[in-house]
Amino acid sequence: MANKIANRAVMCEVLKEAASKDRNVIVLCSDSRGSASLSSFADKYPEQFVEVGIAEQNLVGIAAGLASCGKKAFAVSPASFISTRAYEQCKVDCAYSDTNVKLIGISGGVSYGALGMTHHSAQDIAAMAAIPNMRVYLPSDRFQTRLVFEELLKDGKTAYVRIGRNPVEDVYAEDNVPFEFNKATVLAEGSDVLIVACGELVKASKDAAELLKAKGISAGVLDMYCVKPLDADTLLKHAEGKKLVVTVEEHSPFGGLGSMVAQVISANSPRRVISLSLPDAPVITGKSQEVFAHYGMNAEGITKKIAEILG
Repeated sequence: MANKIANRAVMCEVLKEAASKDRNVIVLCSDSRGSASLSSFADKYPEQFVEVGIAEQNLVGIAAGLASCGKKAFAVSPASFISTRAYEQCKVDCAYSDTNVKLIGISGGVSYGALGMTHHSAQDIAAMAAIPNMRVYLPSDRFQTRLVFEELLKDGKTAYVRIGRNPVEDVYAEDNVPFEFNKATVLAEGSDVLIVACGELVKASKDAAELLKAKGISAGVLDMYCVKPLDADTLLKHAEGKKLVVTVEEHSPFGGLGSMVAQVISANSPRRVISLSLPDAPVITGKSQEVFAHYGMNAEGITKKIAEILG
């Protein structure tokens, strides 16, 4: 049965569990409690919930102020807005000031679908990763989302987490989620090509490895949910001896996972790196999976591209 639980709903459950034990856990949102699946949190813990309204800069500033008073602040807003409208506050109030604010970009990438470029976030990885002292995470499924949030609740540093809008297929099983914080997860070993993916495109990359096997191509797959800090050690270890490294991301072709991987590979283990990403243009209108299929970022498209290069 296909998964019907969105990563944002898992986030809410983890935060409710934490709030029940720790009154310092505070969730803030920008008129987005419904789209963030936070209504149940607001209803159950109204004194630990702050509704700022459509004012993303204030959202981040207030979160930073609460964090400076010892609170564990989770500022939740659409990724397209928190990573652009509030960029200065993310940089100065959170990262530069070293405050315990977790910036949660909901409905990331193209998951707002038909709302178009105004609501898409295809630049947030590059923007947030460029800020010193800012970590960047893109969980790949509901099980990994839970583990990422549980880890973030334990530390006092700022971070940016992008999660999508709709339920995504499971990458892992509930009783088998290999996970080490800030370390890439090895999903498959291979000898010909290494696929490095993040977020919702990890599942497509994992499926592509299976399709490539049928074509006689051995593909390794890394779930690089921790885009920053990038796990260079695991990347280099698994890139060694490969004919090709392919990155797959729901992002602009500039400054994201592909750029970071290429930078590490070129400096330490030179070989060909190609990036499968969204185009440098407003994307077509459609649901996420339709968009991925159109741009060759689904399992079939990834397989076709790799087979063409290695064939």
